[in-house]
Amino acid sequence: MTVTPESVRIGFVGTGVMGKSMARNLMNAGYSLVVYNRSADKAQELIDAGAAWAATPGDVAAATDVVITMVGFPTDVEEVYLGADGIVERAREGAILIDMTTSAPALARKIAEHAAERGLSALDAPVSGGDIGAKNGSLVIMVGGDEQAYAQVLPVFQVLGQNIILHGPAGMGQHCKMCNQIAIATNMIGVSESMAYAMKSGLDPQKVLASITGGAAGSWSLSNLAPRMLRGDFAPGFYIQHLVKDLRIALEMAEQLQMELPGVKMSEEMYDALVKRGEAYSGTQALFKYYVED
Repeated sequence: MTVTPESVRIGFVGTGVMGKSMARNLMNAGYSLVVYNRSADKAQELIDAGAAWAATPGDVAAATDVVITMVGFPTDVEEVYLGADGIVERAREGAILIDMTTSAPALARKIAEHAAERGLSALDAPVSGGDIGAKNGSLVIMVGGDEQAYAQVLPVFQVLGQNIILHGPAGMGQHCKMCNQIAIATNMIGVSESMAYAMKSGLDPQKVLASITGGAAGSWSLSNLAPRMLRGDFAPGFYIQHLVKDLRIALEMAEQLQMELPGVKMSEEMYDALVKRGEAYSGTQALFKYYVED
Protein backbone atom coordinates (compact mmCIF):
# COMPACT_ATOMS: atom_id res chain seq x y z
CA MET A 1 0.00 0.00 0.00
CA THR A 2 1.28 3.45 -0.95
CA VAL A 3 0.02 5.95 1.60
CA THR A 4 -0.69 9.36 0.11
CA PRO A 5 -3.71 11.68 0.37
CA GLU A 6 -4.70 10.59 -3.12
CA SER A 7 -4.36 6.84 -2.58
CA VAL A 8 -5.87 6.08 0.84
CA ARG A 9 -8.83 6.99 2.97
CA ILE A 10 -8.21 7.26 6.71
CA GLY A 11 -10.59 6.25 9.45
CA PHE A 12 -10.39 8.06 12.79
CA VAL A 13 -12.09 6.69 15.91
CA GLY A 14 -12.05 9.00 18.94
CA THR A 15 -12.33 12.72 18.26
CA GLY A 16 -11.94 14.13 21.76
CA VAL A 17 -9.41 16.64 23.09
CA MET A 18 -6.48 15.08 21.24
CA GLY A 19 -8.15 13.18 18.45
CA LYS A 20 -10.06 16.09 16.99
CA SER A 21 -6.93 18.14 16.41
CA MET A 22 -5.06 15.15 15.01
CA ALA A 23 -7.90 14.39 12.60
CA ARG A 24 -8.07 18.03 11.58
CA ASN A 25 -4.36 18.03 10.74
CA LEU A 26 -4.83 14.98 8.52
CA MET A 27 -7.68 16.71 6.71
CA ASN A 28 -5.57 19.84 6.29
CA ALA A 29 -2.88 17.64 4.72
CA GLY A 30 -5.39 16.49 2.12
CA TYR A 31 -6.47 13.12 3.50
CA SER A 32 -10.10 12.04 3.19
CA LEU A 33 -11.46 10.99 6.59
CA VAL A 34 -14.25 8.82 7.97
CA VAL A 35 -14.82 9.51 11.66
CA TYR A 36 -16.59 8.02 14.65
CA ASN A 37 -16.88 9.16 18.24
CA ARG A 38 -19.04 7.77 21.02
CA SER A 39 -20.38 11.29 21.62
CA ALA A 40 -21.31 12.34 18.10
CA ASP A 41 -21.28 16.06 18.89
CA LYS A 42 -17.50 15.93 19.42
CA ALA A 43 -17.08 14.95 15.77
CA GLN A 44 -19.43 17.60 14.37
CA GLU A 45 -16.68 20.15 13.70
CA LEU A 46 -14.84 17.60 11.55
CA ILE A 47 -18.02 16.59 9.74
CA ASP A 48 -18.75 20.23 9.00
CA ALA A 49 -15.24 20.47 7.52
CA GLY A 50 -15.85 17.56 5.17
CA ALA A 51 -15.23 14.34 7.09
CA ALA A 52 -17.70 11.49 6.58
CA TRP A 53 -19.52 10.06 9.62
CA ALA A 54 -19.75 6.33 10.37
CA ALA A 55 -22.19 4.79 12.83
CA THR A 56 -19.71 2.36 14.45
CA PRO A 57 -15.95 1.73 14.62
CA GLY A 58 -16.55 -1.33 12.44
CA ASP A 59 -18.19 0.84 9.81
CA VAL A 60 -15.15 3.13 9.88
CA ALA A 61 -12.85 0.15 9.26
CA ALA A 62 -14.99 -1.20 6.43
CA ALA A 63 -14.75 2.13 4.57
CA THR A 64 -11.05 2.96 4.97
CA ASP A 65 -7.50 1.75 4.29
CA VAL A 66 -5.80 3.05 7.44
CA VAL A 67 -7.65 3.18 10.78
CA ILE A 68 -6.44 5.36 13.66
CA THR A 69 -7.90 5.11 17.16
CA MET A 70 -7.53 7.60 20.00
CA VAL A 71 -9.87 6.48 22.76
CA GLY A 72 -9.80 6.53 26.54
CA PHE A 73 -9.03 3.29 28.34
CA PRO A 74 -7.71 -0.20 27.52
CA THR A 75 -11.27 -1.53 27.85
CA ASP A 76 -12.32 0.92 25.12
CA VAL A 77 -9.40 -0.16 22.93
CA GLU A 78 -10.30 -3.83 23.29
CA GLU A 79 -13.96 -3.15 22.54
CA VAL A 80 -13.42 -1.12 19.38
CA TYR A 81 -10.80 -3.53 17.99
CA LEU A 82 -11.85 -6.98 19.16
CA GLY A 83 -15.53 -6.62 20.01
CA ALA A 84 -18.29 -8.03 17.85
CA ASP A 85 -18.48 -6.02 14.63
CA GLY A 86 -15.28 -4.27 15.66
CA ILE A 87 -12.36 -2.92 13.68
CA VAL A 88 -10.42 -6.18 13.27
CA GLU A 89 -13.51 -8.06 12.15
CA ARG A 90 -14.62 -5.42 9.64
CA ALA A 91 -11.33 -4.05 8.30
CA ARG A 92 -10.38 -4.46 4.65
CA GLU A 93 -7.71 -7.03 3.90
CA GLY A 94 -4.30 -5.35 3.91
CA ALA A 95 -5.48 -2.45 6.07
CA ILE A 96 -3.15 -0.93 8.64
CA LEU A 97 -4.59 -0.33 12.11
CA ILE A 98 -2.94 2.24 14.37
CA ASP A 99 -3.89 2.57 18.04
CA MET A 100 -2.59 5.88 19.41
CA THR A 101 -4.28 5.46 22.80
CA THR A 102 -2.02 4.87 25.79
CA SER A 103 -2.87 1.28 26.64
CA ALA A 104 -1.40 -1.97 27.94
CA PRO A 105 1.50 -3.58 26.05
CA ALA A 106 -0.11 -7.02 26.33
CA LEU A 107 -3.30 -5.72 24.70
CA ALA A 108 -1.29 -4.21 21.85
CA ARG A 109 0.29 -7.61 21.21
CA LYS A 110 -3.12 -9.31 21.36
CA ILE A 111 -4.58 -6.91 18.79
CA ALA A 112 -1.58 -7.38 16.50
CA GLU A 113 -1.96 -11.17 16.66
CA HIS A 114 -5.67 -11.07 15.86
CA ALA A 115 -5.05 -8.56 13.07
CA ALA A 116 -2.36 -10.73 11.49
CA GLU A 117 -4.78 -13.67 11.39
CA ARG A 118 -6.97 -11.57 9.08
CA GLY A 119 -4.19 -10.27 6.86
CA LEU A 120 -4.01 -6.92 8.64
CA SER A 121 -1.16 -5.00 10.26
CA ALA A 122 -1.56 -3.37 13.68
CA LEU A 123 0.72 -0.77 15.22
CA ASP A 124 0.64 0.62 18.74
CA ALA A 125 1.65 4.28 18.52
CA PRO A 126 0.91 6.21 21.71
CA VAL A 127 1.79 9.89 21.73
CA SER A 128 3.07 12.62 24.02
CA GLY A 129 2.68 16.36 23.71
CA GLY A 130 -0.85 16.96 24.94
CA ASP A 131 -3.41 19.22 23.29
CA ILE A 132 -0.68 21.66 22.22
CA GLY A 133 1.27 18.98 20.36
CA ALA A 134 -1.92 17.63 18.79
CA LYS A 135 -2.91 21.07 17.50
CA ASN A 136 0.56 21.92 16.22
CA GLY A 137 1.30 18.53 14.67
CA SER A 138 4.34 18.23 16.90
CA LEU A 139 3.52 15.09 18.88
CA VAL A 140 6.10 12.57 19.98
CA ILE A 141 4.99 9.22 18.52
CA MET A 142 6.29 5.97 20.03
CA VAL A 143 5.62 3.02 17.75
CA GLY A 144 5.56 -0.74 18.16
CA GLY A 145 4.82 -3.24 15.40
CA ASP A 146 5.83 -4.45 11.96
CA GLU A 147 8.62 -2.43 10.35
CA GLN A 148 7.10 -2.58 6.86
CA ALA A 149 3.72 -1.33 8.07
CA TYR A 150 5.49 1.43 9.99
CA ALA A 151 7.32 2.53 6.85
CA GLN A 152 4.08 2.58 4.88
CA VAL A 153 2.24 4.87 7.29
CA LEU A 154 5.21 7.06 8.18
CA PRO A 155 3.78 9.88 5.98
CA VAL A 156 0.67 9.84 8.18
CA PHE A 157 2.75 9.97 11.36
CA GLN A 158 4.73 12.88 9.91
CA VAL A 159 1.54 14.93 9.65
CA LEU A 160 0.79 14.30 13.32
CA GLY A 161 4.22 14.52 14.91
CA GLN A 162 7.88 15.46 14.62
CA ASN A 163 9.65 12.90 16.79
CA ILE A 164 8.64 9.47 15.48
CA ILE A 165 10.53 6.31 16.46
CA LEU A 166 9.85 2.60 15.94
CA HIS A 167 10.85 0.84 19.17
CA GLY A 168 10.36 -2.78 18.18
CA PRO A 169 7.55 -5.30 17.77
CA ALA A 170 3.96 -4.91 18.94
CA GLY A 171 3.68 -3.61 22.50
CA MET A 172 7.00 -1.79 22.52
CA GLY A 173 5.42 1.56 21.67
CA GLN A 174 3.27 1.19 24.79
CA HIS A 175 6.29 0.25 26.88
CA CYS A 176 8.04 3.42 25.68
CA LYS A 177 4.96 5.46 26.59
CA MET A 178 5.17 4.04 30.11
CA CYS A 179 8.72 5.44 30.30
CA ASN A 180 7.30 8.80 29.25
CA GLN A 181 4.53 8.74 31.87
CA ILE A 182 6.93 7.62 34.59
CA ALA A 183 9.11 10.65 33.85
CA ILE A 184 6.10 13.00 33.73
CA ALA A 185 4.60 11.73 36.98
CA THR A 186 7.26 12.91 39.38
CA ASN A 187 8.18 15.93 37.24
CA MET A 188 4.65 17.28 37.64
CA ILE A 189 4.97 16.99 41.40
CA GLY A 190 8.17 19.03 41.22
CA VAL A 191 6.60 21.69 38.98
CA SER A 192 3.57 22.04 41.26
CA GLU A 193 5.68 22.23 44.41
CA SER A 194 8.02 24.77 42.80
CA MET A 195 5.16 27.12 41.88
CA ALA A 196 3.45 26.67 45.26
CA TYR A 197 6.74 27.45 47.04
CA ALA A 198 7.26 30.56 44.90
CA MET A 199 3.82 31.89 45.80
CA LYS A 200 4.05 31.17 49.52
CA SER A 201 7.54 32.62 49.85
CA GLY A 202 6.45 35.96 48.41
CA LEU A 203 8.21 35.64 45.06
CA ASP A 204 6.61 36.67 41.79
CA PRO A 205 5.93 33.24 40.22
CA GLN A 206 6.14 34.69 36.68
CA LYS A 207 9.65 35.95 37.38
CA VAL A 208 10.53 32.58 38.90
CA LEU A 209 9.40 30.88 35.70
CA ALA A 210 11.47 33.29 33.64
CA SER A 211 14.50 32.38 35.74
CA ILE A 212 14.21 28.62 35.92
CA THR A 213 12.65 27.42 32.66
CA GLY A 214 15.88 27.94 30.74
CA GLY A 215 18.10 26.25 33.31
CA ALA A 216 18.62 22.74 34.60
CA ALA A 217 15.06 22.66 35.99
CA GLY A 218 13.58 23.19 32.53
CA SER A 219 10.99 20.73 31.21
CA TRP A 220 7.99 20.63 28.89
CA SER A 221 5.67 20.64 31.91
CA LEU A 222 7.40 23.64 33.46
CA SER A 223 7.26 25.65 30.22
CA ASN A 224 3.74 24.70 29.14
CA LEU A 225 1.75 23.73 32.23
CA ALA A 226 3.18 25.91 35.00
CA PRO A 227 1.82 29.07 33.27
CA ARG A 228 -1.61 27.43 33.17
CA MET A 229 -1.35 26.63 36.88
CA LEU A 230 -0.61 30.24 37.70
CA ARG A 231 -3.54 31.49 35.58
CA GLY A 232 -5.89 29.08 37.29
CA ASP A 233 -6.44 27.40 33.93
CA PHE A 234 -7.11 23.75 34.63
CA ALA A 235 -8.83 22.94 31.33
CA PRO A 236 -7.69 19.55 30.03
CA GLY A 237 -4.92 19.08 27.58
CA PHE A 238 -4.80 15.60 29.08
CA TYR A 239 -7.39 14.38 31.59
CA ILE A 240 -6.33 13.50 35.12
CA GLN A 241 -8.39 10.31 34.92
CA HIS A 242 -6.35 9.20 31.91
CA LEU A 243 -3.05 9.88 33.67
CA VAL A 244 -4.25 7.81 36.64
CA LYS A 245 -5.01 5.00 34.18
CA ASP A 246 -1.52 5.30 32.65
CA LEU A 247 0.22 5.31 36.02
CA ARG A 248 -1.67 2.20 37.07
CA ILE A 249 -0.55 0.45 33.88
CA ALA A 250 3.03 1.51 34.65
CA LEU A 251 2.76 0.12 38.18
CA GLU A 252 1.34 -3.16 36.85
CA MET A 253 4.18 -3.45 34.34
CA ALA A 254 6.74 -2.62 37.02
CA GLU A 255 5.37 -5.39 39.21
CA GLN A 256 5.74 -7.85 36.35
CA LEU A 257 9.32 -6.63 35.85
CA GLN A 258 9.95 -6.94 39.61
CA MET A 259 10.67 -3.23 39.96
CA GLU A 260 9.72 -0.63 42.55
CA LEU A 261 8.52 2.78 41.31
CA PRO A 262 7.93 4.83 44.48
CA GLY A 263 7.66 8.14 42.61
CA VAL A 264 4.97 6.79 40.31
CA LYS A 265 3.11 5.27 43.26
CA MET A 266 3.10 8.61 45.10
CA SER A 267 1.94 10.46 41.99
CA GLU A 268 -0.85 7.95 41.34
CA GLU A 269 -2.09 8.35 44.92
CA MET A 270 -2.07 12.15 44.67
CA TYR A 271 -3.91 12.22 41.35
CA ASP A 272 -6.39 9.61 42.56
CA ALA A 273 -7.15 11.88 45.52
CA LEU A 274 -7.94 14.67 43.03
CA VAL A 275 -10.25 12.34 41.09
CA LYS A 276 -12.13 11.68 44.31
CA ARG A 277 -12.46 15.45 44.75
CA GLY A 278 -14.19 15.74 41.36
CA GLU A 279 -11.16 16.63 39.22
CA ALA A 280 -11.21 13.59 36.91
CA TYR A 281 -11.82 15.75 33.82
CA SER A 282 -9.40 18.52 34.77
CA GLY A 283 -6.01 18.79 33.09
CA THR A 284 -3.01 17.21 34.78
CA GLN A 285 -1.78 20.68 35.81
CA ALA A 286 -4.60 20.64 38.38
CA LEU A 287 -2.16 18.78 40.64
CA PHE A 288 -1.33 22.34 41.70
CA LYS A 289 -4.62 22.35 43.62
CA TYR A 290 -3.22 19.65 45.86
CA TYR A 291 -0.90 22.33 47.26
CA VAL A 292 -2.74 25.63 47.01
CA GLU A 293 -6.19 24.49 48.16
CA ASP A 294 -5.26 22.14 51.01
